Amino acid sequence: MEITHDKENNSFKLNINGEIAKVTYTLRDGKMYLNHSEVPSNLRGKGLGKILVEKTFEKLTEEGYKAVAVCSYVKAVASRSSKWKTRIAV
Repeated sequence: MEITHDKENNSFKLNINGEIAKVTYTLRDGKMYLNHSEVPSNLRGKGLGKILVEKTFEKLTEEGYKAVAVCSYVKAVASRSSKWKTRIAV
């Protein structure tokens, strides 16, 4: 599963067997505000949300962005990870 950055729609998308999970954001003051995460309802409860968010963190960091978690789920993933809790503002 590879994440793609859809800059036109301000989102990161993960294709899971033809279905799209995504994290949306707004850019403001040079920072990316991660405001919503969504996994298709039939794929929930399988740990895919965490994978989606962590891959989003990896991609935005790789692209040189600083991020602020606004979505409660994105905040939870960032704060529970020793790798991300110091890199993603919550």
